[in-house]
Amino acid sequence: MHLPIRARLTFAFTAMMAVVLAAAGVFLFLRFRSDLLQAVDAGLRSRGQTIVGELKRSAPLTAGILIETDEAFAQVLGTDGAVIDSSPGLADQPVLAAADLEDLREPRFFDVTVRAANDLVPARVLAARIDERSIVVVGASLEDRREALARLARTLALGGPVTVALAAGVGWLVAGFALRPVDSMRSQAAALSADDLTQRLPVPETRDELARLAETLNEMLGRLGAAIERERRFVADASHELRTPLANLKAELELALGRSRTEAELLEALRSAGEETDRLVRLAEDLLVLARAGKHRLEVAREPVHVGELIARETVTFASLAGRHRCTIHTDVLVDGPLALDPDRFRQIVGNLLDNAIRHSPEGAQVTLGARVDERALVLEVSDEGEGFPSAFLPHAFEPFARAEASRSREAGGTGLGLAIVHALALAHGGTAIAKNRPERGAQVVVTLPLP
Repeated sequence: MHLPIRARLTFAFTAMMAVVLAAAGVFLFLRFRSDLLQAVDAGLRSRGQTIVGELKRSAPLTAGILIETDEAFAQVLGTDGAVIDSSPGLADQPVLAAADLEDLREPRFFDVTVRAANDLVPARVLAARIDERSIVVVGASLEDRREALARLARTLALGGPVTVALAAGVGWLVAGFALRPVDSMRSQAAALSADDLTQRLPVPETRDELARLAETLNEMLGRLGAAIERERRFVADASHELRTPLANLKAELELALGRSRTEAELLEALRSAGEETDRLVRLAEDLLVLARAGKHRLEVAREPVHVGELIARETVTFASLAGRHRCTIHTDVLVDGPLALDPDRFRQIVGNLLDNAIRHSPEGAQVTLGARVDERALVLEVSDEGEGFPSAFLPHAFEPFARAEASRSREAGGTGLGLAIVHALALAHGGTAIAKNRPERGAQVVVTLPLP
């Protein structure tokens, strides 16, 4: 069973108050009992000194000397314990036994029970030597002290629970007042709509923990809003990219079925449909790579890879694309021996970099692909001689479907996923990808892949 925070705070406050009150009650009771005992002892010393002084002056032992009968009393005993004289109300039995009087040199206190008016009464007595043959014993009843302690105990026993109950009520009210801004914040958060991602929680002006909580929640809402907006844009862009090849494929099939066609025309329609299908397959594979990268499930299987050979094969693969764009590919590979890389992922990186550079290169330009090992990392650099990246595009270069010029990219056949995939694959290798403009002319992408 999970209690609400308000109940837990109230319970904790009440328990703490109960412990404090119990400790204070015990301390008060013990201190009061000690003070009463000290007061009794002080009174006995005073009465003892008075009686001893009178007896030493050979004055008779009278009730006047003994102050209050029943509450205070005195006896004069011999060293053998025999009663020489006694206050009225006491029986002839000595208050102290002879054994208690042996070796009595200094005044000493005793707790005894005396018989007064046929009742046994607890008392506190002080024995002091008068001379070598007699001892005076002065005492006081502890009944009043016992009754006072009993009244105090009853007061504490009744007042303690009442005070704890009042503390619980106060704690409940204080906890409710303290948590009221949190409840208000919760209600406001529940009222936020996914249709308006700009809404934020009001930040209290108290500059306390609640204000910091509101600021943190607003920052989280900002990140969530940005993520939802990216997802919406991603879905919209993916839908747009899928619509074009699907529309082309549908048109080719409708034309092929619409009227009688020659064998050559049917073959051309099937070839065009195959190209659109290949484009759909590539787009689906690219989207799958990005989806796995977003969930950190993009696996990398490293094995020895001859970087130069793989780059050479990719260069041959993209030679036809470069020929259609009337540009050339130049490689500068400074890597000896195999390196521990994922060959399929590395081929995707090289292929996407070459595809992106070729599609944005003017006629007669050169695309340069360089590779080198620098401080236990493989560095790939692909540059072109185009117009470079617009400055506003650079911060978003590796976002899915990001394009420097949307219309030109679509005309060139790009989907806007190439650099995003390069970035995701570089991160999967534990590396980085950087897009920048060259000082002289053109764009450059640098990918760094750490080596184990």
